[in-house]
Amino acid sequence: MCRTGLQHIFRDEKINFITLPTVTNLLVDIGNSSVKACFADALRLEEPHRYYGNDILEFISALCSNRETGVIAISSVRKLAASYFQPLESKCNKLVVVGPDTKLPLENRYSTPGTLGTDRLMASVAATSLFPGKDIIVFDFGTALTIDFITKEGEFSGGNISLGLSSRFKALNNYTQQLPLLEPPMKISGVGTSTNEAIESGIVLGAIFEVEGYINKYPNHIYIFTGGDAIYFAEKLKSSIFVVYNLVLMGLARVAEDYAKNI
Repeated sequence: MCRTGLQHIFRDEKINFITLPTVTNLLVDIGNSSVKACFADALRLEEPHRYYGNDILEFISALCSNRETGVIAISSVRKLAASYFQPLESKCNKLVVVGPDTKLPLENRYSTPGTLGTDRLMASVAATSLFPGKDIIVFDFGTALTIDFITKEGEFSGGNISLGLSSRFKALNNYTQQLPLLEPPMKISGVGTSTNEAIESGIVLGAIFEVEGYINKYPNHIYIFTGGDAIYFAEKLKSSIFVVYNLVLMGLARVAEDYAKNI
């Protein structure tokens, strides 16, 4: 079963994930803590493979070893030069390492495009493909919490970055001498009656209020949640939202498909 589809979460109902078929381009999302990769065509994704090691080229090459690959499309938030990936050119018909000069089905209005994380850009490409003609906010709940805005005209207009959930717990522990390092709780109390509860409620509610602030300020937008903590927050909010797993891979799929047409 594919788990890369769409789930619309309302207050009182959930819609099942979309099941998607097997296909041929290879998409690689290199994040801060792991690498995800899957084969795809357009927005139809296979089940992703996840890799936590350091030999990224070996991981990608192994995926291509028993399968003809059209386009390899790569997004990386790590400091890896495009030349690092050159050995992969022999593994495919076209290698695309997403950067400021990559051709995209999206207008980028960021004032410093060279500093924009390609993960944010690819998530925005996917968002416009899923909801064309709509104003969209993408909340990516990972090591960082990114909040990105895409206009109904298909323009990336910018966004904001703050600490992700796990980073908030680690920061509080790192910059104090007596507060323990805790994990996000499944349930939270409104007011903590112990130090542990105070930390848990303070961090989680602070993040929830932050997200709700954007939703309340922009009530007519489509809201997409993605990233490792997306479901955690989606289940704690009352707003109508979409949870989309592997949004970056979906954006890469769109880019790969566009490049495949010109091979």
